[in-house]
Amino acid sequence: MINQAKSIKGNNRKVLYKIYFNSFRLAPVALLLALTACQSTGNLSHKTVFNINLDEGLTSLDPAFCRNQNTIWMDNQLYNGLVQIDDSMHVRPSIAKSWTISADGKVYTFRLRQDVFFHDDPLFNNGTGRKATAADFVYSFRRLIDPKIASSGSWIFSDKVKGQEAFSAPDDSTFRIELKEPFPPLLSLLTSQIASVIPYEVAEHYGKDFRNHPVGTGPFKFKYWKEGEVLVFLKNEKYWEKDKTGQPLPHLDAIRSTFIGDKQTAFMEFVTGKIDFLNDIDGSYRDDILTKSGQLTSKYKDRLILNSAPYLNTMYLGILVDTTLPIVKYSPLKQLKIRQAINYAIDRQKMIKYLRNNMATPGVAGFIPAGMPGYDASQVKGYSYNPEKARQLLAEAGFPNGRNLPEITLTTTIGYRDLIEYVQGQLEQVGINTKVDVVQSASLRELVAKNGVNFFYGSWIADYPDAEDYLSLFYSKNKIPWGPNYTGFNNKKFDSLFRQAYQVTDNEKRYTLYRQMDNIVMQRAPVVILYYDKLVNLYQSNITGISKNALNLLNLKRVQKR
Repeated sequence: MINQAKSIKGNNRKVLYKIYFNSFRLAPVALLLALTACQSTGNLSHKTVFNINLDEGLTSLDPAFCRNQNTIWMDNQLYNGLVQIDDSMHVRPSIAKSWTISADGKVYTFRLRQDVFFHDDPLFNNGTGRKATAADFVYSFRRLIDPKIASSGSWIFSDKVKGQEAFSAPDDSTFRIELKEPFPPLLSLLTSQIASVIPYEVAEHYGKDFRNHPVGTGPFKFKYWKEGEVLVFLKNEKYWEKDKTGQPLPHLDAIRSTFIGDKQTAFMEFVTGKIDFLNDIDGSYRDDILTKSGQLTSKYKDRLILNSAPYLNTMYLGILVDTTLPIVKYSPLKQLKIRQAINYAIDRQKMIKYLRNNMATPGVAGFIPAGMPGYDASQVKGYSYNPEKARQLLAEAGFPNGRNLPEITLTTTIGYRDLIEYVQGQLEQVGINTKVDVVQSASLRELVAKNGVNFFYGSWIADYPDAEDYLSLFYSKNKIPWGPNYTGFNNKKFDSLFRQAYQVTDNEKRYTLYRQMDNIVMQRAPVVILYYDKLVNLYQSNITGISKNALNLLNLKRVQKR
């Protein structure tokens, strides 16, 4: 699950020049061999290869262990699930062509397509990929919750089903899921790459090594992976989806991924055309590419294409508010007015303009980010910049102009030090003195996961496009160690609404409940919303068909390269 424990990010530079040099020396050879092996005829010069760099590496190609952006992106090319998400965050059919939901909201029945086949593999009869059936979904989903597999993706079902019998296949084209209790966001959850289908005989044969012998039904098929250096996928000639004109997908012949960890080195490879796509813009070269208003500078506007849109990622400061914890007992942050004063003290618009080149939306509404279905900033009252209000609240809390207010420690990672030091300066202007403690990402994750820090920087990236994923951070039953309620928030009204939302299948009615919960969170201020992120993709001008969606989900099946 991509959550607070996983999404507090650093900016480490890990890859040595020697590794970088070798990856580019070896990659063309590997790619040539791969294409030659797959395409024994034809002119290789006409093959279209999409080049991408995965700067944070790749841990697995097994969807059961799909837990960070790079694995999500790569798994999205190799696999399909029952359903998929479109660029408007709507659930669309994939291998399931239709579905029904029982009146009590507990049983989902899916009717499957009959023209979806696994990639060819020697373990199939004659080496030819067989048809994907409902039994494969039964196997794939039961595998996710099998303790022997220890899947990091087990969370999507572990608290929702009674056991492996929850997944059944009445026949080859019918797949059924039975839940313990209604869970209206289930279809959105099933768009996750964790819920991909895999062939049982291949997964059983390879066991743990399925991570580097993946077989799916997706638009691309696995060919070659030298870990830390190069990864190659080839076009799946038997893929079942077509584009709007009726042409078979995908259009690309291959995908080639490198693993350059140094962001500046990767950027130089991108601007020289050796990489086709770049995700996010590092602060070291942000001003070279973007103006303060968020447009491409004149240097690049005729050479590159900028893809920007709301991204389901809330950047925030978390405040531990559970007064039963010793760490909170003597903290000034246990006082609501001080937490509210902090919220009013920060000029988010200025922060975004000068530190993020306007590539974000000010966090002046709730915890649910811009781009999420049901998001409505006019219905959720957050905090805007109001330093006078902040000073007033401090005085009401017994600390006029911050006098006698103890110093507050704010913990962050090196990658966000500039942002947090800006916050530090803003708070000092209203009389709140803070000390910035910079730690390694892993250390901050551990501190937060053990309620070991009062005030911390964090982000929450959506696992699936439903606001329940965000509000779960404030449900009292999700307190550490049972769940992601890292602030220790506890509110009876919020909990009641949270449970009520599980019984509401109408989206608009559920969104109304979500906004009520978000307003409660804002009123009690266990968090300080800094901004809602924006995806920033750059790609070469000869590339078309790149998707733009609030999950920043890379979808290459419709991409063309001229």
